[in-house]
Formats: sequence, C-alpha cells, structure tokens
Amino acid sequence: MTWNSTMSSGYSSLEEDSEEYFFTARTSFFKKPSGKPTESKQDVEKERELRTHLSREEIRQKIEQYNALTRDHLKMTLSPSGVYTGFIKVQLELRRPVTVRAGRGGVGGAAGEEAFYLPRGANNTLHISSNNTVRQVIVALLNKFTVADNPAKYALYKRYRREEQVYVCKLAEGEQPLFLRLVAGPDGDTLSFVLREQQTGEWDAFSIPELRNFLRILEKEEQEQMEAVTRRYDSYRQRLQEALREARGPS
Repeated sequence: MTWNSTMSSGYSSLEEDSEEYFFTARTSFFKKPSGKPTESKQDVEKERELRTHLSREEIRQKIEQYNALTRDHLKMTLSPSGVYTGFIKVQLELRRPVTVRAGRGGVGGAAGEEAFYLPRGANNTLHISSNNTVRQVIVALLNKFTVADNPAKYALYKRYRREEQVYVCKLAEGEQPLFLRLVAGPDGDTLSFVLREQQTGEWDAFSIPELRNFLRILEKEEQEQMEAVTRRYDSYRQRLQEALREARGPS
C-alpha cells in the first residue's frame, strides 16, 4: 500500500515537499539498517555547554549570520523575550508502515485506523521555536500525517558531515533542534534531521491490531505479485503458441 497525498506549498507550525513512493512490506519489514558511526559523548557535551553559555547578544548575532546565509527564505526571528523561531526540515526514513487515523465511518461513526507507508525520503518542513524539544517535533510530525502510533516508537536523529565522513546521532528527547540548526547554519549538507523507528526489538513495540494490519498488507502484496507473475507467463505462453503456429505453416 502507498501513501498518496498532495502536499501543500506552504509549511505547518510545530510542511512538506513530497514525492509518491511505493515501498513493499517485505523490504520495509526485513531490511536491516546500515551501520553508521555516531558522534562521541564528548561532542554532545560540547554542544550542550555551548547552548548554556551563549548570551542573548551572541544568539542575535548568530541569527543574523544564519539569515544572511540562508537561500530558501526560511529565516529565523528573535523575539524580545529571547525566544527565537525558525524552520527545520526532517527527512522520513521509516521502514515499516504506520497506523493512520482514518475518516469516521465505523460503528457509531467512530474513526477507524489503517496501516500506510509514509513517503520514504520526503522532507517535511516544520516551523518551531527554540523552546521546542525533540519529543515535541516528533509529535508534530506524527500529527501532520494523522498517525495514531505512540511517539515513543520513533526517534529523531541528526546527520552531519565532518572531514568527508557522514555521521548519524540519535537526539535525546530534551534536545532542542532549532538550536542545533542555528549553530550548524542553514546548509543541509552540514546538518540534517531524520525521523526513524526506535532501534528496539523487531516487533516488540507494535500492538496486535497493528500486526494484523501488517499481515493484511503482506497478503495484498503477495496477491499482486502472484497476479503479475501469472500475467507475465500468460504473455510468454501466447507468444510461444503464435511462434509454433507460424513454424508449422498453414495446415
């Protein structure tokens, strides 16, 4: 199954440029994540220390530098209270389907739930403040797609480049993504954010209804693959029969 949606050209607060993807349950369920190095604990502590010691004037200067460098008009704004707002882009790298709240139509008009694949690799732009945490960003992303899953199943990662090497690091729930964006600058190659599933047991985090949804998806894909193979061999058989008739000539 696919997630088909027409994304708006704007953005949402706390939006998205998307393509339509098809990603099978077989590859989503069983593809193993590639091992990538993560940053050291020392780097994390250095970032936290930097955030603690930045004065309001230093933040103002960094925002001015950031806005001068950005090329997509997604600028940051500093309020008199010292809180600043801006934009981050988050790439979806979900290997499994998500449970989406469907429209009302069940017994008593209750909303049902269905399993869908969100568009893999799509970038979603969020408007957030410097006070928003990783946890809040995850919840906002799930709400955008009306995902009913527990936000604890997902994690936000930062991906950054250092000395021609690309590193991926899971962010703590209390981290503030907009500060990381401000410090790194607007270049997406220097720093980007990725939403992934938590690295837990393969199926431990899923409920029985969710697992049943996944089975239905697998059965649907199996039927589609069987029908495709049957059509292909029917076509081969027809061509061979035509070739035999031509080889025999008129009877």
